[in-house]
Amino acid sequence: MNYLVSLCKEIVHKRKLILDLAKADFKKRFVGSYFGIVWMFLQPLATVLVYFCVFQLGFKSVPPVDYPYVLWLLPGIMPWFYFSEVMNAGTNCLQEYSYLVKKVVFRVEILPVIKMLSCMMVHGIFAIIMIVVFLAYRIPVKISWIQIIYYTFACSMLSLALTYFTSAIQVFFKDMAQIVSICLQFGMWLTPIMYQETMFSGDYPWIVTVLKLNPFYYIVAGYRDSILTGNWFWERPTLTVYFWAVTLLMGFAGLKVFKRLRPHFSDVL
Repeated sequence: MNYLVSLCKEIVHKRKLILDLAKADFKKRFVGSYFGIVWMFLQPLATVLVYFCVFQLGFKSVPPVDYPYVLWLLPGIMPWFYFSEVMNAGTNCLQEYSYLVKKVVFRVEILPVIKMLSCMMVHGIFAIIMIVVFLAYRIPVKISWIQIIYYTFACSMLSLALTYFTSAIQVFFKDMAQIVSICLQFGMWLTPIMYQETMFSGDYPWIVTVLKLNPFYYIVAGYRDSILTGNWFWERPTLTVYFWAVTLLMGFAGLKVFKRLRPHFSDVL
């Protein structure tokens, strides 16, 4: 607990440095690219288009709410893009910033935070695009839309909890990045993003329970509650308590592994 408190104080104390490094990391992705930031959105938008064609035009999927399928898909898949980007980028952050890891005075625990904030900038642009799409469909603005700030924070804490573990292991076990990538591919389908979990409630009700054990279910459901139905997070008290309990446990475990392996980072890198 003392380690976590000191880390939080360090983040607050060096918040300007962290924000500057996050902005630099964000800009660094587009150096030497003609289209710059456009490339970052082409792949996710292409993914949305593919799922739209397959599920709405192909399988004629009908969402559980009175909205077009693409409007139901966007709030579910947008946080997944953010989560997967943080996981992929954060897992490699210690190797990418090895020159900072080797500095004795630099606290390496803030590197995953820097990567997370860099990815959050992209996520914020995606959120604006999503809102523009909803307004283009003439969907009335709901006050609950502001709640995506809370669920973005929740998604950030979940991804950060996992990243502390994966980034520490990646230094010693180079295959961790590939394992994370494969797990994210499975995770996307183990989370009801493209489909609705109620499709299993008739013949296989236990599958619905298993899907809800996935902490990311809370994020997807929360984004859709905020954007589509107007429900608030306190209307899911059990899921809220479960999500934060799991996230905190994973966070403590990830930080413990990170702390134990940290003295050996500079030697290996």
